[in-house]
Amino acid sequence: MERRILRTKLCDMLGIEYPVLCAGMGPTLLGEKAGSPVELVVAVSEAGGLGVLGGSGFTVDELREAIREIKAKTDRPFGVDLLLPKQIISGDDAGMSDIKEIPLSAILETIPESHKNWIRKIKDEMGLPDVEIMVPMNTTTLKPRQAIDVCLEEKVPLFCAGLGNPGFMVEEAHAAGMKVLGITGNSKNARRMAESGVDLLVAQGHEGGGHTGRIGTMALLPVVIDAASPVPILAAGGIGDGRGLAAALAMGCVGVWVGTRFLATTEGGAMDINKEKILESTDEDTRVSVAYTGKTLRANYNKYHDLWAGSGLDPLPFPAQVLISSALIASFIEAEEREYVGGLAGQISGLIKEIKPAGEVLEEMVGEAVDILTRRLPENVIAK
Repeated sequence: MERRILRTKLCDMLGIEYPVLCAGMGPTLLGEKAGSPVELVVAVSEAGGLGVLGGSGFTVDELREAIREIKAKTDRPFGVDLLLPKQIISGDDAGMSDIKEIPLSAILETIPESHKNWIRKIKDEMGLPDVEIMVPMNTTTLKPRQAIDVCLEEKVPLFCAGLGNPGFMVEEAHAAGMKVLGITGNSKNARRMAESGVDLLVAQGHEGGGHTGRIGTMALLPVVIDAASPVPILAAGGIGDGRGLAAALAMGCVGVWVGTRFLATTEGGAMDINKEKILESTDEDTRVSVAYTGKTLRANYNKYHDLWAGSGLDPLPFPAQVLISSALIASFIEAEEREYVGGLAGQISGLIKEIKPAGEVLEEMVGEAVDILTRRLPENVIAK
């Protein structure tokens, strides 16, 4: 079959064939067992898009190893996505303890008594086992400055901030030949990041999986495009096929940032139960909750959402809330309480009915978008 052509200025900026980026996705919970995200990055980049490594679940050393593994498997451009929590990035992570890891049970002793009592109550009522997790202290989220330095030293083509404003490191990135991308859920933040000098912005609508805002994609895109001009905008949230890609381009975006559809692929690094729940989902089977990280995050619906909603507790600040969710969900998994376990996923889950290779997903998405833009629209719309 003839290779389809679909290019925007994003392709020229990043040296890619198609204006499709795979969202950076990594483990949300401590100790979460999933496949290697490296394979997905390589598959998307090799297919003509741009794969992005979700680095939040790595230690600083593991991040460097993963980047080098990607470079050994493809010579195509790729990106790295890190979380930059304001309360950590504003401090000096270089001065943090040199302790490599600490038992989660020991860290949980430092959280408020009300939250500890709630964890004990749930475990006692459900007869859940205690599962010990060793928490690494040199993760990219706890040591963002060191993680950024790894990306600069390894000359990663695209740096993506999945959380926080990366404007403070734009000058360094440009000096190293790296482009910088930020993610926003509203026009105010888009304007602020555009003024900080980022090269690209992702406008993610409420429909999207993972950390997400309050505004739907269709309403968000035009206001962000206007607020951030002339910074190019990619669309995210509710995009899982060529129809979503074509719509984003029609709205004035230079490309798309796709998460859930690439998560549910052969190479997608999600836990099997997450992939299964995506396939089982309707368009109404995800929820936004602060239960997992302390920030609004969309995931497969499961009964843990209900447990947290009934707790009456305020979430701890990110990333402290991750300690609570990690402890309980590790116990749910050990006890095989499947109804209390899910994973990150967007509302587009209702469209996904098959796990297939990422390259095939990308080719189908591009092919459908080209068909819409070159054939279906001219056949069905009269415009003069």
